[in-house]
Amino acid sequence: MTAPTIPRLSLAHLPTPIEPLPRLSDLLGGPRLFIKRDDQTGLALGGNKTRKLEFLVAEAQAQGARTLVTTGAWQSNHCRQTAAVAARCGMDCILVLTGERPAEATGNLLLDHLLGARIVATPERRDRDRLLAETVETAAAQGQAPYMVPYGGSSPTGALGYAFAMQEVLAQGVEVDWMVFATSSGGTQAGLVLGQRVFGYRGTLLGISIDEPASALTSQVAALASDASAALGARIAFEAADVHVDDRYCGPGYGVMTDLEREAIRLFARTEGILLDPVYTGRAAGGLLDLISRGYFPSDARILFWHTGGQPALFAEPYRNALNEMPTGHASGVG
Repeated sequence: MTAPTIPRLSLAHLPTPIEPLPRLSDLLGGPRLFIKRDDQTGLALGGNKTRKLEFLVAEAQAQGARTLVTTGAWQSNHCRQTAAVAARCGMDCILVLTGERPAEATGNLLLDHLLGARIVATPERRDRDRLLAETVETAAAQGQAPYMVPYGGSSPTGALGYAFAMQEVLAQGVEVDWMVFATSSGGTQAGLVLGQRVFGYRGTLLGISIDEPASALTSQVAALASDASAALGARIAFEAADVHVDDRYCGPGYGVMTDLEREAIRLFARTEGILLDPVYTGRAAGGLLDLISRGYFPSDARILFWHTGGQPALFAEPYRNALNEMPTGHASGVG
């Protein structure tokens, strides 16, 4: 299926590879695992937001925008990739970052600076949306022609990135029964849900919530997928029941590293040489490993884990200190 009327830039290195995880699968003794390497999309160390930004920035350019404005936490992967695409397209970038200001610029924040983004800070997340709106208003008054990229790139336009990612993964011919991924602002999952319906994936999509209760996230994803569907033809009315979210692992809160994330990062690194991030893929992979240990999936299932990127945060405080506390020996049962 093609949708030539939808403006889209070519930013990502596509298709991203699908790799088997044989050593991890053997260690766990359960389903056969595969990984979709969306950490290799290529834009400023890659990540899932690049797919969304192909559509969002095309829309911004069509509207005559010259400045991208968006928001996130200090170690936001979304903000880093937005700053990168702004630099690549000759646009300015303003980032509204929330939370306690780091003592030094490391990880994604260091890259934000290198990419030329201007930072507007607020310590309180409750002030984020107000400050974002004020920043856009000020930029417009100063003639900077701003375009507000939504939090996480999660809008009907941004969700199209993962609708077409579903088309891509099906064309790669690796048949899987489950697709498991991190879900938070909902755009990635909404796109996959839409792509599943449009392109005919017959397996199950399971989002591991990073910070939102399933009751809220399923409704949000269904609404996003419904709104995004209109760009591909007749509008599809998705319902919350069409969306599968497991929120058992988000209790510690956004960006809080626990033993769940540390163990997942360690196992993926030491069995497959793959680095996960401490916020999204670390938590989602930790949830996946726990579900496997509980027998949630049939033993003969084939599971695709979407690696959505974010590794620069490994080198940022407080995560690097937490990772330095991990044991230095081999994982049990890993040669």
